[in-house]
Amino acid sequence: MKKAKKQLKYGLVGQNISYSFSKHYFSNKFSQFHFDNCEYLNFDCNSIENFPKIIAKNKNLRGLNITIPYKVTVIPYLDKLSKTAQKIGAVNTIKITKNKTLKGYNTDYYGFKKALKPLLKKHHKKALILGTGGASKAVAYALRELKIEYDFVSRNPSEYELAYDELNTEIFNDYQIIINTTPLGTFPNISNCPPLNYSLFTTQHIAFDLIYNPDETTFLKQAKANGATIKNGYEMLVFQAEKSWKIWNK
Repeated sequence: MKKAKKQLKYGLVGQNISYSFSKHYFSNKFSQFHFDNCEYLNFDCNSIENFPKIIAKNKNLRGLNITIPYKVTVIPYLDKLSKTAQKIGAVNTIKITKNKTLKGYNTDYYGFKKALKPLLKKHHKKALILGTGGASKAVAYALRELKIEYDFVSRNPSEYELAYDELNTEIFNDYQIIINTTPLGTFPNISNCPPLNYSLFTTQHIAFDLIYNPDETTFLKQAKANGATIKNGYEMLVFQAEKSWKIWNK
C-alpha cells in the first residue's frame, strides 16, 4: 500500500485579509496541479503577538506569506533572515523547516522589479514612492537594483522625505515614476486615493499601484486620464507568489 502523503500547510498572516490574493492564487494552483496534500490558509490576526500561536498550533506548516501591517514587525519572531530581507528590512515570505526554524525572505522586491521593467523607457530616471511601510522598502530596493533614483512621500514626512503638498509641477517633471505603496484605494474603500494633484501626470509618467483590487484604482484612473502609463499590483503578486513557492520547496 502507498503511504499517504503528509498534509502540508501554507498560509498568509495579515490583518483584514478575507479579500486575499494569496489564498485564491495558491488554492487554484494546488487544484490545477493536483497538489492534493497542500492547503493554503488565511491567518487573520489583530496583533503580531499572536504569531507564535499560529506556528505552535499548525502542524506541518511549511511556509507563510506576510502582508500589511506585519512585514516589519514579524522580524523579531524569526530565527534567520536572507541577506536581501536583511538589507530591505521587511519580510513577506517565511520558510519553516521541519525543526521549526523560521527564515524570512523578501520576494516583493523581485515581483515589483519584474513587473516594472517592461514599462521603463530611457527618460524614466527617478521615482516617487508614496508611503513608507514595509512594501515601500522592497520597492526602494528594486529601484536601487534598476539604478533608478527615488524619494519617499509621506503624510508625516521626516526631514529626508517629501510631503504630499510639496509635489508641484517642477517635482513631477523631475520624477517620472510614481508608485503607490499605501493601501489607499483598496476594496471596499475604492474612492480613496493618495492626495496628489493628478493633473500633474503626463504621457511621460508611469503610475504603478501595488493594489490589485480593484483592477483600476482611483489613483490609476486619474493618472491615466492625464496620459500616464499605468499598472496595478496583480502581476507583481504573481511573480512574488511563484518566488515564495520556490523558496518553500527548495
